[in-house]
Amino acid sequence: MNHRPYHHGDLRRTALEATAEAIKEGGGLAALSLRDVARRAGVSHAAFKNHFGTKPGLLTALAAEGYDLLADAVNAAGDDLVEAGTAYVRFAVAHPAHFEVMFRPGLYHADDPQLTAAQERANQALTSALSTSAGETNALAAWSIVHGFANLWLSDALPPGLDADPGTAARPVISLLSFIP
Repeated sequence: MNHRPYHHGDLRRTALEATAEAIKEGGGLAALSLRDVARRAGVSHAAFKNHFGTKPGLLTALAAEGYDLLADAVNAAGDDLVEAGTAYVRFAVAHPAHFEVMFRPGLYHADDPQLTAAQERANQALTSALSTSAGETNALAAWSIVHGFANLWLSDALPPGLDADPGTAARPVISLLSFIP
């Protein structure tokens, strides 16, 4: 086995990449182990555990990174609801491990300051795509539609014949949100 030395640069970055890879390729969250992630990162289990502590500590870091990546994607789309929704779906498909962890707060330390800051940043990005007069119910409806579409895409539960690009496939569905002022 080819192990990288512990001081190989950015252990945090390497660990988050290894975690996402392990979730995606190694049987999902249920099969995730710190030992496997440490092996994938090329460090000893002890060094890895000293850096992140427990599995919830590692998943907290992955969720925080996910919320920051989501905020970046939605902010880049601008204030248009359809574009922001499309960016949300594309983010979920591009980062399925992050997406899976982000919305399962029982897996991580929900009160972590970095996580709550990242969640707030993502929330601000998402709400800026809605008119301030949209109202809480309409905002929840819009989020439910794009989140639901992303989950259906990731679970391969959508009907056959849709465009191969998740954003293009989602766009007509998101466009139905014209009820949002």
